[in-house]
Amino acid sequence: MNVEIDLRAWRQFAVLAETLHFGRAAERLHMTQPPLTLAIQQLERRLGTPLFARTRRSVALTPAGEALLEPARALLERAAALPALARGAARGEQGRLRLGFVSTVGYGPLPGWLRGFREAWPGVTVELREATGDVQLEAFARAELDAGFVLHAPGHAPALARLSLGVEPMVLALPDAAPRRWRPAELLRQPLVIFPRGIAPSLYDAVLAFYHHHRAAPAIAQEAIQMQTIVNLVSAGLGIALVPRSMTLLQRPGIAYRSLPVALAEAAPSCETSLVWRADAPPAVERFVAHVKAHR
Repeated sequence: MNVEIDLRAWRQFAVLAETLHFGRAAERLHMTQPPLTLAIQQLERRLGTPLFARTRRSVALTPAGEALLEPARALLERAAALPALARGAARGEQGRLRLGFVSTVGYGPLPGWLRGFREAWPGVTVELREATGDVQLEAFARAELDAGFVLHAPGHAPALARLSLGVEPMVLALPDAAPRRWRPAELLRQPLVIFPRGIAPSLYDAVLAFYHHHRAAPAIAQEAIQMQTIVNLVSAGLGIALVPRSMTLLQRPGIAYRSLPVALAEAAPSCETSLVWRADAPPAVERFVAHVKAHR
């Protein structure tokens, strides 16, 4: 049986349940009593059960009416809130933000940005997804992400709307037992731990260009997807790595961070972090971009 009932019928039921008087209920509803009586009878027929017990002198809720009263009130309250919710979503004050991020941003300002944004816009639910740049781009193509923080070589950002968050140098991650001073040629011969080219092609190419500029070929010993994994592999003695300077906030036993020697400063790689987003992203993205821009 189809018992779909419009909100007007539930409002009439709720008002009558509160007054238990057809005349007073009709007055509150700005209608006359006969149409209200007919509407309640129709509602009861559609539900297949009486909601009110009527006598000449009184009106009382039946057990079915008692059971429906609170759910009906909740339904009416939610319906009343819908226009404000729609207006808030259109202004970016309500809704959902699906946000991707690379691990390096998590060691920097991301926690503060998220905390401040949630305090400023509590009506926006932020769904976080840690993912490398290539995985984020695939998610953007499937409309599974609204915005994301990505890492790339300067000037090689994805073809999306973008806010640059700055460029930082790449520094050496070394086993802490490594010599304090290495001759440049010896340093360039060390086994290298690096991320696969597929996850950040421009950054990978910048590292290789650095080696080639100094007439060396990297001795790639191991590849790892996450920067923190690269640091952990270096601490285990598998080689050295070039990592964003922000990774120096990740302290691990057995690891030391150092700037590249002055003799290798020419063509030294650097990396840029960008906040990118879809052109058709929901209005909440504009709020988030503005928040990051104001607090970067």
